[in-house]
Amino acid sequence: MIKDEPIQDLPSGVAEALLLGLQQDTLVSTRMPAVQASAGGFIGDKHFGVTHPSDSRTPYYQRGSMIFNDRQLSIVSVEDLNEVASLMALPKIEAEWLGANVLTSGIAQLSRLSPGTRLFFSGGVVLYVTHSNNPCSGPGKIIQEHFPEREGLTALFIKLAMHHRGVVAVVDMPGEIKQGETIRVRHEERYTYREEV
Repeated sequence: MIKDEPIQDLPSGVAEALLLGLQQDTLVSTRMPAVQASAGGFIGDKHFGVTHPSDSRTPYYQRGSMIFNDRQLSIVSVEDLNEVASLMALPKIEAEWLGANVLTSGIAQLSRLSPGTRLFFSGGVVLYVTHSNNPCSGPGKIIQEHFPEREGLTALFIKLAMHHRGVVAVVDMPGEIKQGETIRVRHEERYTYREEV
């Protein structure tokens, strides 16, 4: 259960779409009317799991070592997708092309939410932001496939989507999320680490 608290000081948004990665051979995700959030992510999503093999993002571990899955879910915003599409001079970029799990609207600068931020969905689920999500070639290649008349879109996406690619998160409070739920954003007070000289 989540404690009742005043929410007027908390930014809010809307879950415009919920998506699952259902196919192992493509990054593209599929829109769903509702999803079940559990300790390992969204049930049925190909990234589901409390642990996963280490990869190029964690070079300090031997490749393939089983580590905590702190990238269970990918969250993007309508605002960021529109911004990137505009910067790339494209008519649109869809959330599913990026393999996203949640598409939000109304949360200002979603991609700059700090690790430790919690997203409270009106149905009771809470997601915990772990990292920003840097752009890579996978979504860029899919965007290129949708606009074959344009050259160089993969590299352009990597360049222009920086700080507009959304965030990754894990499930903090499990339950069901339905499309259209409202989202409250809770920023925790953070301190900047400085090593004393």
